Amino acid sequence: MGRSAPRPLTDRIRLIADGVRIAVRLTPKGGRDRIDGWAVGSNGKPYLKARVAAPPEDGKANAALIALLAKTLRIAKSHIAIAAGETARLKHIDVEGAPDYLLAQLEALGDAP
Repeated sequence: MGRSAPRPLTDRIRLIADGVRIAVRLTPKGGRDRIDGWAVGSNGKPYLKARVAAPPEDGKANAALIALLAKTLRIAKSHIAIAAGETARLKHIDVEGAPDYLLAQLEALGDAP
């Protein structure tokens, strides 16, 4: 994955060298694997809300998040990487691929209820 400084593509999605970067707030042991949509934190920054059934141990929740994003975006798991926040709830995720396709897929997720 590219490590150049991300440029804003939208207020939610940043452009990187070979794809996009998004912020994701992960809730492990959240009942079932699902994307809840886009939300805005108390700091005013947008993030994608996601929950997985896996516990936050030995990287299980992170692996489940990558699998969920890959399935949701219809891309290979190998095209997704955690750029920052591996042990935090709020993570920066790099997604490799055509920015126009990824932008359409990510924006289609809508806002969190």
